[in-house]
Amino acid sequence: VQLQASGGGLVQAGGSLRLSCVAPGLILSNYVVGWFRQAPGKEREFAAGIRRTGETYYADSVKGRFTISRDNAKDTVYLQMSTLIPEDAAVYYCAVRYKSAIRTESAEYDYWGQGTQVTVSS
Repeated sequence: VQLQASGGGLVQAGGSLRLSCVAPGLILSNYVVGWFRQAPGKEREFAAGIRRTGETYYADSVKGRFTISRDNAKDTVYLQMSTLIPEDAAVYYCAVRYKSAIRTESAEYDYWGQGTQVTVSS
């Protein structure tokens, strides 16, 4: 299974981007989907997750600025990012977890996408 993340790009601080995650061959709506990010020289960190039920969870660093959602008809999970700051710049990855609870540890996720680059200019 290979997830596909897209929607990254260059944005000015204060701007917005929407990332998308699809998984050909997998019904995303049946699983927990998490968004993680990794900046150069830093460890991969959890940003947001969504359960099959629609329940969501956010890292404190993005709470109030990012929104994770899913469109089951399109079998797509989104990460709407607003009020972006330079510290949000990273490669963003989506990942699937087969178990039902949202976890923040990347090792708890079973499949990953290739990542999409987000650059925030100050």
